Amino acid sequence: MANDKESLFTLDGLNLKFTFILVCSLFLLWAVCNGMIDVMDKHFQEELHLSKSQSAWVQFAHYLGYFLMSMPAGILATKLGYKRGIILGLTIVALGGFWFIPATHINSLVHEGAVTATTAFIGFLAGVCVIATGLTFLETIANPYTTVLGPKRFAATRINLAQSCNGAGWIIGPPIGGLFFYSKDAMGNNTGSQTLYIPYVTVGIIALAIAVVFYFANVPDIKMEDDYHLDEGGAPVSHSIWSHPHFVLAVAAQFFYVAAQAGIFSFFINYMTAELPPIPASWVSAGFPHDWVETGKTGILSLSDKGAATLASLAFGCFLAGRISGSALLRKYSAHKVLGLYAALNVAATLLVFCKLGWLSVACVFLSYFFMSIMFPTIFALGIYGLGARAKKASAFIVMAIMGGAILPKLMGYVADEYDMSRGFIVPMFCFVFVAYYGFNWSKFSKAESLQGVKLAGH
Repeated sequence: MANDKESLFTLDGLNLKFTFILVCSLFLLWAVCNGMIDVMDKHFQEELHLSKSQSAWVQFAHYLGYFLMSMPAGILATKLGYKRGIILGLTIVALGGFWFIPATHINSLVHEGAVTATTAFIGFLAGVCVIATGLTFLETIANPYTTVLGPKRFAATRINLAQSCNGAGWIIGPPIGGLFFYSKDAMGNNTGSQTLYIPYVTVGIIALAIAVVFYFANVPDIKMEDDYHLDEGGAPVSHSIWSHPHFVLAVAAQFFYVAAQAGIFSFFINYMTAELPPIPASWVSAGFPHDWVETGKTGILSLSDKGAATLASLAFGCFLAGRISGSALLRKYSAHKVLGLYAALNVAATLLVFCKLGWLSVACVFLSYFFMSIMFPTIFALGIYGLGARAKKASAFIVMAIMGGAILPKLMGYVADEYDMSRGFIVPMFCFVFVAYYGFNWSKFSKAESLQGVKLAGH
C-alpha cells in the first residue's frame, strides 16, 4: 500500500494538495463568520433588551439563509461546477458583509428616534441572512469536494482535516466579535453598535480576494464514485438518493447535531456569565485579567461578557483539538463508530452540565466542544457515501438540515428563560442521542462495513 501521507491528496497521479489548501481557506472563512455570530446574542440582549429566546433570532436568520439557499446552491453547483459555484458563494458573502455599513447607519437612527430598535435589529439580521446564503454555496460545494480530492478511503480524514481549518476559524471569530461587539469608549459606554460593521466589511474584502484567487487557480471538477449505480443508464426509479437510509438519516442527524451545536455555541456567554461558580479574588490578584471579571451587588466576582467572549476561544481550542485528534482516529477506525462514541460521550457531558455540578459542569461544557468537533464533517461524509454525481444534490439536503440551528436554540433559550442556562442543556443532550444512534447503526443503514467499501445485495 502506498504511504498514506503521500497518497492522501493524490488521485490518478494528480497531486491535489494545493487545491485542497485553497478549499480549506473557505472553511476558515465561514468559521470566522459563524464564530462571530455566536457571540452576537448577548450584545443584542443588552443593546435591545431582548430575552435569550428573542436573541436567538440571530441564529434563526443565520440558518434561515442556509435553509433557503441549500437547494438552489445544490442545483447551481451541479450546473456551474465546483469552481464557479465557489466564486458565486464568495461574492454573495462579500455583499452581505458590505451590507453591515448601511445596517449600522440604520442603527444610529434609533438614538435619534427616527427608527425603532426592532427595525435596526432586522437590518442587522438581513446582513446575517445574506452572508449565510453565500456560506451555503461554499458549504454545499466545499464539503463534498474535499471527499473526492484523493483516495476514497481517506474521504472522512480529508473532510475532517479541512474542518480543522474550520476549527481554527471558530477560535478566531469569538475574540474578533468580542472586540467589536463589546467595545467601550473612554467613559465606559458600550460602542458595539457603532463598530459592529468593521469585522463584517473586512470579511467582505477577504471574500472578494479569495474569489480572485479561485478564478485563476486550477480547480478540477472531479466526479464522485457511484458505488450505488445511481447514474447508470436505465437505473430503476428506486435508485433515488431517498431510497438510501444512510443518506436520509444523515439529513436528520445533521439537523439535530447543528441544533445542538448552535444552542451550545450561542449561549456559551450566557452560561459562563450566569452559571460559573464565583471567581476567587486570589485569581484576580494572581493575574486574571481585570476586564474579564465584574463585581456583583453582593460583592461576588463573576465573568464579564468580554471575558466570556474571549474564553470562547478556549472552548473552540478544544473544538480544534478534537478535529485534529479526530482526523487521526478516523484514519485508523471506522468513521461511524467514532461518531457514535463521540456523540454518546456528549450525551454524558451535557447531562452533567444539566445537573449543575459546579466546576465539573463547567469543564463538561468545554468537553462538549471537543466531542462535537468531528460530527458535522463525519455525518456529511457518511451521508453522501457512494452517491456518485448525485452527491452534490445530496449535499444540498444535508446543508438544508442546518436549519436545525435556527429552531432548537429558541427552545433551548426558552428553557433557560423559564429555569436557568444549565437546565437548557437538556435540549442538546437529546440531539446527541439521535446522532449516537445514527453513528452506531450506519453500517446497517448503508450496507457497508465502513467508508472503504460497500456490500450490496443484487449488485
